Amino acid sequence: MKVTLPVRKAILERRTYEAPAEGRFGKVRLDFNENTTGCSPAVRKALARLSTKELAMYPEYELRTRALAQYFRVRPDELALTNGGDDALRVFFDTFVEPGSHILICEPTFPMYRYYAEIAGARVDVVCYTPQMEFPLLDVLSGLRTKPRVFFLANPNNPTGTLVSKKHIAKILQHAANTVVVMDEAYVDFSGLTFIPWIRKYPQLFIARTFSKAAGLASLRLGAVIAQRDSLALVRRAMPPFPVNLAALVGAVAAIEEGKTIARYVRDVKRLRTWLTVELKRRGVRVFPSAGNFLLADFGEAGPAFFRTLEKHNILVRERSKDIGPGFARISIGTEAELKKILRLFDAGR
Repeated sequence: MKVTLPVRKAILERRTYEAPAEGRFGKVRLDFNENTTGCSPAVRKALARLSTKELAMYPEYELRTRALAQYFRVRPDELALTNGGDDALRVFFDTFVEPGSHILICEPTFPMYRYYAEIAGARVDVVCYTPQMEFPLLDVLSGLRTKPRVFFLANPNNPTGTLVSKKHIAKILQHAANTVVVMDEAYVDFSGLTFIPWIRKYPQLFIARTFSKAAGLASLRLGAVIAQRDSLALVRRAMPPFPVNLAALVGAVAAIEEGKTIARYVRDVKRLRTWLTVELKRRGVRVFPSAGNFLLADFGEAGPAFFRTLEKHNILVRERSKDIGPGFARISIGTEAELKKILRLFDAGR
């Protein structure tokens, strides 16, 4: 018997984002914008207190959702929890994007927007950051005139580090009466600029958040969608009844209640981000302003060879030679000791 599986065309043609997620343990991981110092010790203690009976039950969300809503300064009915930040993006395709419809993105950016669009069979309209990695406001406003189903904007943007101002976001929302505007605030802890307070004014505005970065809970997979109650109710219709596991909930609540570990990590990132920028520029490397826990740097013609040297020494950075240009890399802000290893190897190769 010959078996032929009836696979959707969109799945067969999907090509975006194959994550190199294996074989990273024990290396200097400056490629995924992770918190390399680790999560709060309070998280491990909270997880250890989970009973065998609790682990055998389906999770209950109400009390912990209240705690997380208070952290975001919203009401519980304005917050939906998801299985990581990636899943917080997927729900918009399940809710708003029909096959053959189109979305708008600004590249280079987080590839999961295009990834989910390909799976949904949607068309991707693209505008581009400038060579200086500045946000192309006029191109975005022009793209919104075609009424895309969703406009995705990472703010700060990954990998450029670009932060779009309140003034520009206001113009976007005023031009997006027929478009869902998803503000991906994965790196908001490092920029200090959130648009959560705007959700009650703009029903088309949705905020996506994650506990994978500043909180250091990437392995537990917890994300969130924040929006006006009635708008969020539409998204909930596309979500399963138990989207988040208990360990993620317990860990996140412990992390925000302790709080000091996150605050210390954010302070260190900001300090080291400035320090690394100065050190790289002093060595002739082009560095772009960043509001995230990473830097985009252009090492020029010597870049690809330098990245291979880093790999040989078990130091991982995210090379962007293919999609931005030869010699470009995104470097996560790790510890000072981790970053000094990069500088020493760079100096040794000059």
